[in-house]
Amino acid sequence: MLHVATGPELTAADLYDLLRLRVDVFVVEQECPYPELDGRDMLASTVHLWLREGGAVLGCLRLLDEGPATRVGRVCTAASARGTGLGGTLMAAAVERIGARESVLGAQVQAQGLYARFGYAPEGEVYLEDGIPHISMRRPGSTP
Repeated sequence: MLHVATGPELTAADLYDLLRLRVDVFVVEQECPYPELDGRDMLASTVHLWLREGGAVLGCLRLLDEGPATRVGRVCTAASARGTGLGGTLMAAAVERIGARESVLGAQVQAQGLYARFGYAPEGEVYLEDGIPHISMRRPGSTP
């Protein structure tokens, strides 16, 4: 089931579950020790989207207001849910929420096909973030 909440609307339990999944995927599985707590999760302008099944969060992402564009970030799926289309479901909900606004993201290179399905195009050169190849991607805004 899809859940949506701004930072202040998150319950402590929901925030814990989102952070646990992000740490499990990014820090433990991908071996990227980085400061997961960046001060942006609880902002009123941050929107969290997540899918929960049987009490467990299986995937999540967040939308950050960055002036003229929305940044899609912290996109992750539990290992047990990969290959099920859950990432596409989350991205479809994110793109619907973003609407006509321009949006950007930093994609792990192997995942750029997922984002391309939603209108994101790579720009610039591949770069390393925490030892993992990434590429910036942009989805242009449209006039209402």
